[in-house]
Amino acid sequence: MPDGSSATPIQGTLLAFDFGTKRIGVAVGNSISASAQPLTTLHGEQNEQRFTAIAALIREWQPAALVVGLPSNDDGTPHELTRLCRRFAQRLKGRFDLPTILVDERYTSAAASSQLNEAGIRGIKQKPLLDQVAAQQILQAYFDEPAMGLIA
Repeated sequence: MPDGSSATPIQGTLLAFDFGTKRIGVAVGNSISASAQPLTTLHGEQNEQRFTAIAALIREWQPAALVVGLPSNDDGTPHELTRLCRRFAQRLKGRFDLPTILVDERYTSAAASSQLNEAGIRGIKQKPLLDQVAAQQILQAYFDEPAMGLIA
């Protein structure tokens, strides 16, 4: 669980996750360029299937840390997905022994949808991309303001 202390900026490649019960969006970025790109969307609700796919991404990208979006209500209070995201972050940290950072993800899905609209991708065509673009927004938020990240 976050202890309230801010994370020291991590150097190197980072993977970010927009956790959902049906899909997990994944983005990748590097602290040198301080920019994030959408990577993929993991489908399926089975934990082993999800963690096998995540393990393959970690082997491929060799990240220095993992970033997980932490959802909350507009007023900052937690809701059911908040608890699930914290648990997901703890599992990532436990399985992969990498620094895991929680980042406030309020409004990232709306920002991702807006970004896709600007790219001419609208409506139902957004669905396969929305989660990974939301993960990109989460990682970019960390690069833009690393002190806002909380250690999981």
